[in-house]
Amino acid sequence: MTKTLDAVNTNSTLPNVTSVVIIGGGIVGISAALTLAERNIPVVLLEKGQVAGEQSSRNLGWIRKTSRHLHDVPLAQAADKLWAEMPERVGQSVGYKQSGIMFLAKTDEQMAMHEAWLRSVASLDLGSKMLSTKEIEQRVPGGQGNWQGGIFTASDGRAEPAIATSAMAKAAIEKGAIIVQNCAVRTLSTSAGKVSGVVTEQGEIRCDQVLLAGGAWSRRFLGNLGVALPTLPLICSVFRTKPMEGPTDIAVGGPDFSFRKHQDGGFIITQRGKLDAPITLDHLLIGHKYLDQLKAQRSFLNVSFGKAFFNDLMQSRRWKADQISPFEKIRTNDPNFNPNLNQDALNNLTQAWPVFAKAQIDEAWAGLIDVTPDSNPVIDHIDALPGLTVATGFSGHGFGTGPAAGQLAADLVTNSTPLIDPSPYRFSRL
Repeated sequence: MTKTLDAVNTNSTLPNVTSVVIIGGGIVGISAALTLAERNIPVVLLEKGQVAGEQSSRNLGWIRKTSRHLHDVPLAQAADKLWAEMPERVGQSVGYKQSGIMFLAKTDEQMAMHEAWLRSVASLDLGSKMLSTKEIEQRVPGGQGNWQGGIFTASDGRAEPAIATSAMAKAAIEKGAIIVQNCAVRTLSTSAGKVSGVVTEQGEIRCDQVLLAGGAWSRRFLGNLGVALPTLPLICSVFRTKPMEGPTDIAVGGPDFSFRKHQDGGFIITQRGKLDAPITLDHLLIGHKYLDQLKAQRSFLNVSFGKAFFNDLMQSRRWKADQISPFEKIRTNDPNFNPNLNQDALNNLTQAWPVFAKAQIDEAWAGLIDVTPDSNPVIDHIDALPGLTVATGFSGHGFGTGPAAGQLAADLVTNSTPLIDPSPYRFSRL
């Protein structure tokens, strides 16, 4: 994880009973806990490791509507509003800035892709616009890239993953939520065919409803309950530079790099055109569901077979409530970053904007992304287990929509009027 992650002081003991238990202390689970606490609904959030210790602190911090599927944009729009209100809501800055996001195109094919997306969301009036080469230079001066053009959405923005989820967690605690770290949930308790509690490594908590927001761990947790959630892992390597003069406050995504300004004056950079895809047993079990994605994005995947496969194979897929779970054996999913991809990103970026030749890397890390077959999350009740709701599978864009996704999940858990139409996120579609 990033060394700048803001730690949260939480409870160390469990209550015997509550209304809602949330499994997972990432941004979605924390947002749901904050929402429930604000509604005076008793809620306990359990995190096997550290709040925001996995992808919620390891992502790029982008908050975007650009390039989202039409049916996914309303969630992002709702998140924009919640991000803007977040400093007042939690009593501190979360680094939110509506500075805009620009995607660059080097080929006619890439330009056509952006134009097709813009036509697909024309009814939503997002303010997105196509850019000429000259307009790119005006917004991000000093470049030497040979761009065909690009697309820009001024209302997109960014926040700081190292502080945002932690700030929300602190606010949730102040408003009555109970958060316990280093406490893994092993399984669910049921009574009369309905969820009646959770069994943790420290004991059982009785409750009326459970929300699973376990990120990449959700598939394994549900699998132990006989529920098949299709997600596969990808690993994104990232690095942060020391403070430096840069070309813009706008977040920029090129075909083989991306960068955005960090609050300390450095830049967060990644190789946008490549993700590591270590083969696991799940690839053999459910890989056929991803054939369309593979055909379209094979060039983006750095597929490998080796240590990750055997490490995954050693982790249990079935266990009982009185047995140690995989979540206790691995408190934090902490993949190694790929130095070659990071260096490649910096080389590509320096060719496009020579000012980055002065960049000095301050730290590097990697995060594990859980990807669904259609790259959209599941936010829905699980019919096979009444009383269980899931909010997971965010496919690399959970941070940006996190506040809205958590609130939507809280709405579903409490049978309240949903923040937006939840139908695009039904479990049954998978």
